[in-house]
Amino acid sequence: MKDKAKNKKKEKPLGITSRNFQIFAIAIITIIVGYFFLAKGPADSQASLTVAPLILILGYCILVPLAIFYKPKSQRSSEKSK
Repeated sequence: MKDKAKNKKKEKPLGITSRNFQIFAIAIITIIVGYFFLAKGPADSQASLTVAPLILILGYCILVPLAIFYKPKSQRSSEKSK
C-alpha cells in the first residue's frame, strides 16, 4: 500500500519532462526562423514562397505536437504494465 503512494508522488503531473521542454524550445526557434524567412525580401522571393511555409509547417504541425505528446520509452513501458 505504501509503495503505491510513493509511486504516485514521484509521477509528474501530465507526464511533462525536461525533454518535452527542449523539443518545445526547438519548435519555437524553428517558428521564429520561419517568420524571419517570411519577412525577408520581396513577397515573391523564393524564401517567402517556399522555404518559410515549409519551416513553419515543420514547427507548427510536427515539432509542437511532438513536444506535447512525447514520452520516454521507460514511461511508455511502465504504463503498459499497469
